[in-house]
Amino acid sequence: MKKILTCLLLASTVTVQAQVQRFTGKSALEEITADKFLAAGNMTDYDHLPRTALTPTPKGYEPYYFSHYGRHGARYLLEENDYAMPVKTLRQAKFAGKLTPLGDKVLAKLDSMQKTTKDRLGDLTATGQRQHHGIAKRMIQNFPEIFKSPNLPIHSVSTTSIRAIISMMAECEELQAANPSAKIYNDASKADMIYMNYSAPRGEGGGMFRPDMMKAMQKQQQMSDSLKHPERLMQQLFNDQHWVYLNVTTGQLMSKIADIALNMQSHDGDATLLELFTPEELRDLWRSNNLYWYLLYSNAPQTGGRMQWNQKNLLKNIIETADTVTQVQASLRFGHDTVVLPLVCMLDLDGAAVQVDNLDELENSFRTYYLIPTGSNVQFIFYRPKKGKQGDILLKVLFNEREAHMPLATDNWPYYKWNDFKDYYLKKIEENTPKKNK
Repeated sequence: MKKILTCLLLASTVTVQAQVQRFTGKSALEEITADKFLAAGNMTDYDHLPRTALTPTPKGYEPYYFSHYGRHGARYLLEENDYAMPVKTLRQAKFAGKLTPLGDKVLAKLDSMQKTTKDRLGDLTATGQRQHHGIAKRMIQNFPEIFKSPNLPIHSVSTTSIRAIISMMAECEELQAANPSAKIYNDASKADMIYMNYSAPRGEGGGMFRPDMMKAMQKQQQMSDSLKHPERLMQQLFNDQHWVYLNVTTGQLMSKIADIALNMQSHDGDATLLELFTPEELRDLWRSNNLYWYLLYSNAPQTGGRMQWNQKNLLKNIIETADTVTQVQASLRFGHDTVVLPLVCMLDLDGAAVQVDNLDELENSFRTYYLIPTGSNVQFIFYRPKKGKQGDILLKVLFNEREAHMPLATDNWPYYKWNDFKDYYLKKIEENTPKKNK
């Protein structure tokens, strides 16, 4: 018993340390100062993240099954107003003679960008496709025993979102090119949404309309408003601050321009518009984004630590599917950040399930740009003893292509015993499944 407790304490300590190690050791402000695009949070380009070398396969073992869930790649912004609102506001100011020369240049840049978005809202960009081609190439390089296996069965499922479907196709194109004999099955159906992108009904315990959820969102809105300081930017763009006071929703305008500026990385665009903002302003806008994701999709104590379990069907599907595998094969799933983050928190990868009571300190242990950038993914690689060898089925998990720690005991990190993983997480799923009234 003493040995078991020691192992569990060690696993817990390692997980906490891993969360810190995933960071650079710098503050969020320092990181955003070095790379302003990180302030995009969940819209950060996946290729901005660091990667590390992988641990060799354990002696006497071979990889035989690859399972994963990945977010779609870089995309256009989702709503027409995301592009239209700042253009409309600055046009009104130009007509009234209230723009500075810099304001004129910003209007021209925003107007040009808006014209490229016609009928493209939410669509995957060329950058997004490139991200997924790159991810697939590294999958092949890292696990050739699987992805170059003759006649490899690949079952690939996407949500019904076009950007997720095209992300799936980009990876599958790469896999097929590397292994022409691979048997790839693609699907995208509402029938799979129960585990691919589950949406809790309004009356369900994990839904978005509980009293504690509404209270948390009110707190998030209050903090978001307090983090916006648009005065300096308004002075840069407009020559009449009294006119601004009467005609401009300054906080919203600042946020919309920042969103477009930050999302230029989704188009391999330049950073010209980002020069409008100081690192401190971008950090504060990102803190609002960071808080939103923490409260709605993670293990936040403010929402009872339950939000991530809305996606328990996905974790259950990953476990149950793995238990059916008897030959070399791969299972690929493509969806959204609203599913990747709950999955990462359910697994507590590298301490992602951290609970922070003081939300002013959230950025010290939870950063969206490391967790759910465009293209973010979780990869499960299974290992079995080679022919003639004996041993347990092993598993390691890559979180955004880096070997991750989990709250399980192991004497061979990053490898964990599959039965330990399965027993632990099936129990967690059961504990977080509401009991039906008889």
